[in-house]
Formats: sequence, structure tokens, C-alpha cells
Amino acid sequence: MHSEFAVSAHWQGGFDEAGLQAWAEKLRGQLRAPAVSLGLVFMTPKFFPHAGQVLEILRVHAQIPLLAGCSSSSLIVNAQEVEEDAGLVLALYALPGAELRGFHFKQEQVEEANGPGYWHLETDLNAEQTNGWLVFADPFHLDSEAWLRGWNEAYASLPVLGGLASGDHHAQLTQVYLNGGVFDEGGVAISVGGEVQLTGVISQGCTPIGETWTITKAEQNLIHEIANRPAYELLAETFNRLPVEDQKTSRGNLFVGLVVNEYLEEFHRGDFLVRNLIGADPQSGTIAVGALPRQGQTIQFQRRDARAATEDMTALLTRAGKQLAGATIFGGCLCSCNGRGQHLFGKPSHDARMVQQHLGPLGLAGFFCNGEIGPIGERNFLHGYTASLALFVKKK
Repeated sequence: MHSEFAVSAHWQGGFDEAGLQAWAEKLRGQLRAPAVSLGLVFMTPKFFPHAGQVLEILRVHAQIPLLAGCSSSSLIVNAQEVEEDAGLVLALYALPGAELRGFHFKQEQVEEANGPGYWHLETDLNAEQTNGWLVFADPFHLDSEAWLRGWNEAYASLPVLGGLASGDHHAQLTQVYLNGGVFDEGGVAISVGGEVQLTGVISQGCTPIGETWTITKAEQNLIHEIANRPAYELLAETFNRLPVEDQKTSRGNLFVGLVVNEYLEEFHRGDFLVRNLIGADPQSGTIAVGALPRQGQTIQFQRRDARAATEDMTALLTRAGKQLAGATIFGGCLCSCNGRGQHLFGKPSHDARMVQQHLGPLGLAGFFCNGEIGPIGERNFLHGYTASLALFVKKK
């Protein structure tokens, strides 16, 4: 699958210097544009010992000025998700007029950061000099939530898209890549500026159930009352109103959706931040959630299963297709949760195929993550069970 601006390919074999050189040259030959702007690479842990050599081969033989990526056990290429013995995926993007900068950051910097100015100095970029960020980070040695809080302040209302690497779970080892550098901690951030913007489609895999309500009493992560009634009572009522079939699939799969921007006139999919329903106590009427809800915030219960996830992705990709009608989409990067894929949908390549059906043909690359990054409203969050799609789009 080739578009004028992006090509992506899958290398299934192991480390083979001559083979990889020829493969990289061939892929470069398939990109019709005169120059590559950006390369994204995702590799399985079998390449860990050779990662540095692989990066060098790809940079030289595919003529890549800026190369970034990370490790993962399962990879995405064009319309295909490769979940077993996945090898390596490389995508080349030509992004006319883009101003791109790559940057590696560490946990020490997250701890040192003392306000928005810190990151402006470290990256040498302020919020006016970028249109958004593509980020791949290590889940084991980086406090991603703290990093993202600081980044949201430094680059307020700009999208941050990407995901947390996966790799050797037992050894708690992942890798992130920038140009020739192989890092087993921290994160890699690519600033996308100039005449190219980043547009995100964030599908959290849930479908809303029941009505929207207002939280009337909350403290920390506990919701005591919704619409001046015990929260548990409303949860039970919403559940009992589901068709019997949906009740079966919803057991253990209920979540809460919290509206991020209360100033919207009406709320749709994509306006809610989905978080875990951790517990519910019929005695006290309280429910516990994986977030810090506020009094006055709008809430809607959510259900997650394969059908709900398909519904959600269909609705959001359809909306994106309408919003981007007539725009030039140069290519994309899809970061999909480890909990999705064949395990959730019972068939291969669900998310990648849906992206191609609605927005393709697109040069697309990506990986399965330990957590996904993407905006809901004007803020960026860390998600679970989510497909985070970053699109490189010509700025209007």
C-alpha cells in the first residue's frame, strides 16, 4: 500500500545486515517524494542486541534525516497487525514544509521540571514553535503521568500522541530510539511544526450507556452522589436497564466517562475521558474510580467489549473522515493497546483495517502499547485499551 507521501513495510526475518540494507534501499525507492522527512521504526525484542546497528543501516540506506521509534512485541504495518514473531516495521514519510525536531528526555528531567519554562529550555521550543508532539516512552522507568502533566502545561492545548513501549515484560525492559541512539529508559518526543499538523483519533474502546448526569458529591477518587442520589443507586439502575445480552457482556466491563470540557453545549463520544470503575459499595452508595472526579463534572457510564470498541472506532473515524474531507493526509502512526488486537476482537488486524477503510489508503505504521497517549478535549492523557491514531495533515 503506497501513497505519494508515505510507505511502510514489514521485515519478518532476524538481523541480517546485507538483507536489511537492500530492504531499506528498496523501501526508499518506493517513496515517490524526492526526500524523506521522517522515519518511524518499531522492533521486537529479538533485535535488542542489534538495535544500534539496525538504526544505522536504516538511516544510511533509506536516507532518513530523523528516525524515531520504540520496541514492541506486536507491530502494525499498513492494514495489517502482526502479533506473533513480528520482526521489524519501518515507515518513511515525506512531509512537505514540516519543521521536525527530535528530543530524548529522562526521568531526572521530569523530577527537575519546575514549570512550563523548563521544557521550553530543554527542547529549545516554545508552544508557538510546534503544532504537536509524537511521543514514544518507556513504561517501567519513567513517571509518564508526571511527565505528561508538565508537558500539558508547557504546550497547552497542543496534541501529544503516541504510546508506551512494550518489550520483554519479565525483565521489564523496553527500548526507545532516536536517530542512532538506543535508550532503555525515558522517552523520545518528535515536534511536528511548520506546514504540517498532527490530528488525533482517540478511540477508548467504550460505548456510553444510560444518560449523562452531574456529580454532586465527590472526594479524592470517590463519587458519593450523582444527581443528588447515591452514586451506586444510579449505577445499578443504568445496568439494570441494559438488555439482558448486554448485561452479560458488561459484567466486569463497566467504566465511567468523565467530561473534560464542561463548556460544550452537548457531549459526544470523544468528549469523555474513560476511567476504571474500581469498586462500588451498595451500603454507603459510593463508587470508586481511577480518576479524581470533581463536583459539577458530567459523568456517563460506559461499557467495554469487542462490539463497543468497534462501534466507538467506527463513529470516531467517520467523524474524522468528515472533518478531514479535502485535506491532505500524508500518513499515520497507530498506537494500539496490548489488550486490543486478536485477543479482544477475535480476528486479526481490526484497528489497522478500520483506519484504512475510513481514511486510506494511508502509509501507516505502529505498535501495540503498554499505555496510549492522546488528547481528550484540550488536554492530553494516558489511556488504556485505546487506539491512538496520529495523522500527519497539511496545515490549512
